[in-house]
Formats: sequence, structure tokens, C-alpha cells
Amino acid sequence: MISEEPLPNTELFVIPLSGSEVLIYAPLRRAALAGNVALARYLRNLKEGAAAEDIDPDVFAFLRRSGIIGGPPGKPPATRSADPPRPLVATLLLTNTCNLRCRYCFAAAGDSPAAFMQPETARRAIDFVAANAVAAHASSFHVTYHGGGEPSRHWALLQESHLYARSIAQAKGLRLRSSLTTNGVLDPEQRAWIAAHLNSVMISCDGLPEVQDANRPLASGGGSSDAVLQTLREFDSTGFRYSIRMTATAASLPLLPQSIDFLCREFSPSGIQVEPVCNIGRGWDQAHTEAEAFIEAYRAARRTSAKAARLLRFSGARLGNLTNRFCGVANDNFCVSPAGNISACHEVADERQPFAERFFYGRPSATDAGYDFDEAIYTGLRAQTIEHREYCLDCFAKWSCAGDCYHKSLHEGSPEFAGAGRCEIVRELTKDQLLENIAASGGVFWKHSGRRAKRGQPQPA
Repeated sequence: MISEEPLPNTELFVIPLSGSEVLIYAPLRRAALAGNVALARYLRNLKEGAAAEDIDPDVFAFLRRSGIIGGPPGKPPATRSADPPRPLVATLLLTNTCNLRCRYCFAAAGDSPAAFMQPETARRAIDFVAANAVAAHASSFHVTYHGGGEPSRHWALLQESHLYARSIAQAKGLRLRSSLTTNGVLDPEQRAWIAAHLNSVMISCDGLPEVQDANRPLASGGGSSDAVLQTLREFDSTGFRYSIRMTATAASLPLLPQSIDFLCREFSPSGIQVEPVCNIGRGWDQAHTEAEAFIEAYRAARRTSAKAARLLRFSGARLGNLTNRFCGVANDNFCVSPAGNISACHEVADERQPFAERFFYGRPSATDAGYDFDEAIYTGLRAQTIEHREYCLDCFAKWSCAGDCYHKSLHEGSPEFAGAGRCEIVRELTKDQLLENIAASGGVFWKHSGRRAKRGQPQPA
């Protein structure tokens, strides 16, 4: 007899594999089990209140060891704040100008009249996040450089603002963290300064030189690969930490495995993030990257080497996370436009962009050194969490994907989220991660405890 309550008191998903095989996944427990339809039926019977004498003690004990039943149900992640935004990270969108003319640029950088952030705008933002860090008793604040253009095109302010942030951190007894997202077309002096002063960099690079040159030409029309690959080499030579961000177009997707193999053989990034092209900005008329083709190319790329399997990632498939929000859009991202206004998304860097009214929620205060925030807008942004995505509620990946990118979903053309084109990619790659974790834990089940599972657990026939 089973003396304890047998109900599987947590959210469970049954994910078909092939034939009678299934994955049974408890995301809030961070546990998964490779089983069959008979085991899934067994769990359903438990949920529906099967009598204790009908329960096989060995199977029940196995389900407990796997983390699927018994114990606390697992607490859904939540982010709640009724207070005005108090960010500890300032993302400075220094300029909309760019030295490249990437075929798919989300911001169409370089097409609009040039805009450059003023020094007082950067200083106000740095003062604000540093003061928030002090008030929150935090040990550090973070200044990162991004934008609807190439931040290094406003090089004097990048250097000046970093020096100012460092002085503020020292004065307040805080640690400064600093990072940069760049296209990698930098001169030797810039590379040396970045490696000496910043903590990390994300470099946009699409892989093989022929792919890079086709996708990301210079504004003059020439290829950018020589400069970008030299940047990678110089950062490697100094041991500077950087990651790579790749975009896969329909034309370049067949070469993704070769591009990943090339980057892994020749360079030492800390990670390689690859995303399918999004039809935004200059990419609006790009051929759509089919989900099935992207999935297969991604899997093939991971198989090129153990290093590739370790480094390659896609933003929506992140099994290690347990979260109700995809990104900081729902958590008071503080992205400062060249004009000084506050956007929740670095992809919405211009007040004239589509959907800007949904993302710009703050402006410099006219009465003090801080900011005035629009409560209705930031409250709406905070609500962009998985609990408010009806379409996602029955998806097994919801507590790691968390609804994917809000900005990209708006460009799908529906006022209510109804599944972005990336959803199939998210589900398939998350399933791959579950299977890999199970295999690494002994081949039968996986629990987030870090302990390896034992072999030979019984399953219903």
C-alpha cells in the first residue's frame, strides 16, 4: 500500500517522440523522464485519483526518484513590482549611424538622418543607475553600449562615458560592469582600448568570410570580413572575453554548419548565438527562414564538434532558465536613445519606429536629474510575461522561453500574441536539450540536482 498522497502535484507535459515513446516533463521541478505512452497513461490515472491498491510501488518509487511526483509542486517564477522603475543597468544607444549596411538590419542603421547622444545624456543615465544601486544596497551597476547603429561610431562619447561611469563607481564604492555590442569593424586602437577597459563584447559576425561579406557589407559596398576576423584574432591574442551573434538568412542557412565549424576552429568565443532573420527594418523583404530548415541546420552545426555543441545557442531555447519573462522588456529595461528618452527594448531605439509608443516609457525630468516615467506604459510592459500569453499556456517550453521576443511578435501582424514563427524552433530545440540532459544523467531521467540517475528503473509495459 502507498501511505502518502500519490498525486503528481505539479505541472506535467507529455511530449511525443516516436512510436510509443514520450518525454514526460515537469518544468517547475526541472525534471524530465524518457518513457512510453503506458507511463503517461499511468500518470494520468494518478492525477484522476487512482486507488492506492492500483499503484505499482516500484513504479511509484521510480517516479518519486525522478522528481515527477511527490514533494513540493514547484513554484512558478514571478516578477512583481508596483514601484517606478529603478534599473541598475543603463544601455546607452549612442548613435543611429553605422559603417555597415547589413542586408537585414532591424534598425535600417545609416538610412536616417544622423543622431548622436550628448555627453550630458549619458551622464544623467549613469548617475541614475548608480544612485539606484546605492539605494538597493547593490555592489555594482552596469553600463552597456548598443544601439540602432554602431556604438563605436560615437567613439569619443563611448570612452568619455566609460571614464565617467568608472569615476562614479569609485566615488560610491561600487563595482562597474561594462559591455559592448559591436559589428566588429574596429581599428587597432579601438580594439586595444576595448580589451583594456570593458568586461565583455558581443560581436555580430555571420561566419564564413563569403557569408559575412554577402550579409554585412561595408557602407562603401566592400566586404567587412577582413576587419571583423582581425578583431576576433586580436581579442583572442589578449584573452579578452567576447561572444558572437549570428543571423541566418534563407540564403546563408545551408552554410550554417560550415560557418560554425569555421568559427570554432579558428577562434575562441565564449558563446555563439544564432537567430533566423527577422523581417524588420531592412530585413522586411528578406526571404523567410523556414523553421524546419533552421532546426536541421542548427542541429547539423552542433554536430560539427564538441566545441560547437557547447557554444551554440538560440535565444528561445534555454532549458537552464526558469522564468516568466523572455527578456528585460518586462523587467524595466533602461535603454537610452540618442535623444535621451527611455525604451524597454534596444531594438526600438528610435522614437519614430513602428510600435515605439509601446516601448518608450520615460524621458528626462524637467525638474531634477532623474526621469519621468509613464506608468501606463511601463505597467503594460511589465505584463508581457508568460502568464498573459494565452497561446503559450499549454506549451511545455513556456517556463524557459517565456513567450519569446515581444517586439518580434508584434511584427507578426496580430494584436494578440498567437505564436510567433519561431515557436516551432523553440519547442524542437528545447526538446533536444531535454533529451541531452536525460542522456547525460544516465539515459532514463534528468533532475536539476546535478546527480546522475541510476539505470534500470521500471516502466509499465
